Amino acid sequence: MTTVRTAPARRIFVQQMAAAAAAVALPSLGTAYAATGERRFAPQAGQWRTFEVTTRVDIAQADGATRVWLPIPSVNTGWQQSLESAYSSNGVARMADDERYGARMLMVEFAPSIAQPHVELTSRIMTQDRSIDWSARRTANDDAAIRAYWTAATELLPTGGIVRQTARAAVGQARTDVEKTQRIYDWIIANTFREPKVKGCGEGDIQTMLETGNLGGKCADLNALFVGMCRAVGVPARDVYGLRLVPSAFGYKELGGNPASLKGAQHCRAEVWLSGYGWVAMDPADVTKVMRQETAEWIKSPAHPVVAPVAKALFGGWEGNWMAYNVAHDVVLPGSTGPKIGFLMYPMAENAAGRLNHYAPDDFRYQITAREIKA
Repeated sequence: MTTVRTAPARRIFVQQMAAAAAAVALPSLGTAYAATGERRFAPQAGQWRTFEVTTRVDIAQADGATRVWLPIPSVNTGWQQSLESAYSSNGVARMADDERYGARMLMVEFAPSIAQPHVELTSRIMTQDRSIDWSARRTANDDAAIRAYWTAATELLPTGGIVRQTARAAVGQARTDVEKTQRIYDWIIANTFREPKVKGCGEGDIQTMLETGNLGGKCADLNALFVGMCRAVGVPARDVYGLRLVPSAFGYKELGGNPASLKGAQHCRAEVWLSGYGWVAMDPADVTKVMRQETAEWIKSPAHPVVAPVAKALFGGWEGNWMAYNVAHDVVLPGSTGPKIGFLMYPMAENAAGRLNHYAPDDFRYQITAREIKA
């Protein structure tokens, strides 16, 4: 088994990820929440947890030359440390990364003569909860390079046209970036909804969502819309692509993963860059997930006692039972004969017949498991 240390590839990526902020408390901002009867959901930074995450791919039926790409955790911040990764395979493996965002991946090539291609990747990471102390605003640390880089449009995140119009209407007369972010966060919760029938995490095509008026989706749709709208009004923002690892410590069944089988546990979150605070955690998509799926009833109000603590905490925080792979958009898979992908959060593979369906792990034949390592 070959072991490598995980390290981001580009200096700008290292500088930007190192700026992530983690503090200890949340404000009472935005939506009015129920005063009594709420469930508890209050992530607090301060306690690191260590996990070992294993991805196993077995290509059941080889069809010519086969290539596999597995995302490797490549985020190193105040809330996650990506440690070593080890792999074994009967193919030819090498580490690669996308040149723009520093997303690391394991690429494995299998000759047509290999009847049963397989690869196993194990990564060790440390995570902790995130929460922000809004009273602890530091001296302005606005970085013009970060602002320019993370307000730029991508193929799936246009910032003009209907995206900008929608964002401007949502923020109204808000002046500060915190106010703009809060209004867009509230707009996402009020106007979009979790659609369980969407495959995987969705595609994140926000312009089509707005043009068709179909605002149902999953995390890669709803959080992408949040990120795109933030960028459209000048607030630096990005998606963070990752995986739920273990159940929520607060008892929310929809906000955790089953470590014995993490097929379908991929989850995209978001961050915004706020002057004086740095990178701040956001996840309006998980609020809509709790509203739609946490109870048998489809909850329609964020003031509901089941939803209220989640809606409050995920504006500025998230629980550390999740790990991040990367923050990459429009990823070119090295050596691929197919088109670029919107994001790298799933195992990817292709053979002579084309790309395998990464949303169908049982057909693709991959399994992901996690194990928490206690001190």
